[in-house]
Amino acid sequence: MNNTQELTTTYHQEPQADVLAVIAQANLAESSKRKYAGAMGLYLFTGGNPFDAANLREYASGLGESSKAHLKAAVRLYSGAMLDAMNNHADPLAENAIELEARMAQTTRKVIALQNAVKVKSTKGQATHIWLSQTQVKALLDTCAGDGLKAERDRLALGLLVAAGLRRSEACDLEFTDVKLQPSGERMRTVLAICGKGGKHRTVPISDNLANAIDRWGKHVGHAGKVLRSINQRGDELGESLSTVGLFDLVRVKGALIGKPDLACHDLRRTFAQLGYDAGDDTTVLEFGLGFGNYGE
Repeated sequence: MNNTQELTTTYHQEPQADVLAVIAQANLAESSKRKYAGAMGLYLFTGGNPFDAANLREYASGLGESSKAHLKAAVRLYSGAMLDAMNNHADPLAENAIELEARMAQTTRKVIALQNAVKVKSTKGQATHIWLSQTQVKALLDTCAGDGLKAERDRLALGLLVAAGLRRSEACDLEFTDVKLQPSGERMRTVLAICGKGGKHRTVPISDNLANAIDRWGKHVGHAGKVLRSINQRGDELGESLSTVGLFDLVRVKGALIGKPDLACHDLRRTFAQLGYDAGDDTTVLEFGLGFGNYGE
């Protein structure tokens, strides 16, 4: 059994101890940890399985909004820890890379199902999150129609967010040296070597269409340095990099064109995860088209 299997299996051997331990070790105020552990402890006391989304959903339906919020926070903590364990200990270049990738995708879908199991009503003043449908994703990409540098850069920037699930800072920090090839069965596939939050490293497989778009863009910028670049107002001069503020503004402008003026970069990351989960294919969460069948064609 490899490290990934061991870590995943451990969560299922003693779920009560492991789930509560994750909450206890979280970097949170003690008062918050008590509330989250209390909500989860009551659920476990009823015999609830913390890894059963349907069971969680049924139990949560009878709770008040405050209890639901605490339970949801607890679920996010331990389900997120499951995903971190997979990402931090998986070796994408191992001989069993295909099997490992399928297992990672399966775990990712399970995490999304758990986190969606407990629904909490938004309170007044709370930010509303946005998830796009595949039709809306296509419409968003279509706002980048054209042959100019800016159109190509904008489409690629959106692609890194919605077809690879990168965070805003990860997309802006991505360099051409982070775009790598790895064996996958009888062929080679393109992956992105990402250093994410807290310095954690992970490997993100991407579709051939997105990989080809990065390669085409590289011909404009020399396949060196940062992938995403700023562009002057005339659209004929490239800078050395695109700032996170610049990417935020780009997404807001494009979102407004499809009737989503409050669209944020993280909404595209959520969309990536949700559409992958909805598709239900073992490898979809990590590599799916999201309507990119015509990407760059």
